[in-house]
Amino acid sequence: MTVHSGRLHGSPLELECDTVVVGSGSGGAPVAATLAEAGERVIVLEEGPNIPGETQGRLRPSESVRHAWRDGAMTLAVGLGDSPSINVTAGRMVGGSSALTGGVCFRAPEHVLDEWAKELAIDDLGPKPMQRWFDQVAEDIHIEDVPESLRSKSTKLFAEGGEKLGIRFDSMQRNTLGCNGCGRCNFGCPHGAKLSVDKTYLPRAVAAGAKIFSDVLVEKIHFRGNEATSVSGSLLDGRYGAPNTAVRIQCKRVVLAAGAMYTPQILARSGLGRRSGALGKNLTLHPSFRVIGRFDDPVRGWEGALQSAYTKHFEHDGMVFNSVFVPNGILAATMPGFGKSHAKLRQNVGHLAMFGVMIHDDGGGAVWNVPFRREPLMTYRMTKRDRPKIAIALKRMAEIFFAAGAREVFLPVFGLDSVTPDKLASLDLDRVHGRKLECSSQHPLGTCHMGSSPDRSVVDATGKVWDTNNVYVADGSILPTSLGVNPQWTIMAMALRVAWRLKGG
Repeated sequence: MTVHSGRLHGSPLELECDTVVVGSGSGGAPVAATLAEAGERVIVLEEGPNIPGETQGRLRPSESVRHAWRDGAMTLAVGLGDSPSINVTAGRMVGGSSALTGGVCFRAPEHVLDEWAKELAIDDLGPKPMQRWFDQVAEDIHIEDVPESLRSKSTKLFAEGGEKLGIRFDSMQRNTLGCNGCGRCNFGCPHGAKLSVDKTYLPRAVAAGAKIFSDVLVEKIHFRGNEATSVSGSLLDGRYGAPNTAVRIQCKRVVLAAGAMYTPQILARSGLGRRSGALGKNLTLHPSFRVIGRFDDPVRGWEGALQSAYTKHFEHDGMVFNSVFVPNGILAATMPGFGKSHAKLRQNVGHLAMFGVMIHDDGGGAVWNVPFRREPLMTYRMTKRDRPKIAIALKRMAEIFFAAGAREVFLPVFGLDSVTPDKLASLDLDRVHGRKLECSSQHPLGTCHMGSSPDRSVVDATGKVWDTNNVYVADGSILPTSLGVNPQWTIMAMALRVAWRLKGG
């Protein structure tokens, strides 16, 4: 797959096309492939570098974080009030976050799609109309069940503990082919088994004539009346990758797929999306927490698929438990203590098991443009309905680990030592302030959400930005609510739905 490097271009970039797609991840890639295969002249602009799969697979985790992750994996949603601050990880490379996920694929739950269809009065967002798009994505990126043989001992222990408590665990689905369970999904698959969009949709787009440019920062859309005529920005060819050389792409249509953090920035700088007051608001993150159990026998949790099993046993409470493991160096660094006490825990890293929980949250966050700063400011306040879920989820996970035979459990609470069953019973997790909670997210959604009225939403039922004739959004920012499950499958399905309308389907 040929990708043109903006950093090496050497002169102002001035081109013309039918559709310019801003962003090459789970939203932009399906749109680019669909429209290019329909005969359109398509240009894809990606802010990040091009890191071919075979190169990415050879990177150490620290190198991957530095080169492929946005802001070196240090992006933060600042917690307001009693809410935790949330580390939001996202990809910044050709293929976007798709290249850095664990490959987990969930369809949007039927009750979520029903809610969208009924409350927004958009009938074709319901489960039956959306089925065709989910099925098409599953075929395009080869979604398959993770076999139980790829479950790590870490996952098996947690599942065994859960089953003793009457909790059923099921196999996840992932977009993989030939996975051998090396557990490196977040940092690039060394074996090329994860079928992210840089291996599926983007090569199709290029084969159909689309052009992809990396290292291009898009800053603004330009108009004649309500008609977008071009986008402008800069090649990141300055010192240390700073914006330097001018970019101008003349086009008949703009599709923004820069993600829930960056699409609202581009719209705001272009004077769009302000009528409803919803632009940049309604940010959902699926706040996620990990709990670690220490066992007497070796676990070696890195041997097996990074993510392989989950339980929806507590879905009615707004939480889903997902298996996960991280590289030893990262895992050891997250353990409590310092000096000798920390060294002792590091030496026992092979005896640690880990599991995660994801909260199905309301839209309590926002993305803000900050003058003289390229990166947005994100803030997040958990709603009164969501905040109590944290203590409930952490206690349940600890109980499952103890049922599996863990000697002690480490909760994601800064300054808290390990917990035994007796200590857990006396620990009031409801009183732990949000500032003391370690929390992460990989799923920013909702900041340009879809709706049936320009007074309450940013885009209409087709993904078109209200009050424009030819500007569309096709990424996670258009999802009306959070999903409660990993969103990449839904984002791709929604992007195909938008693209099909654009090509006249």
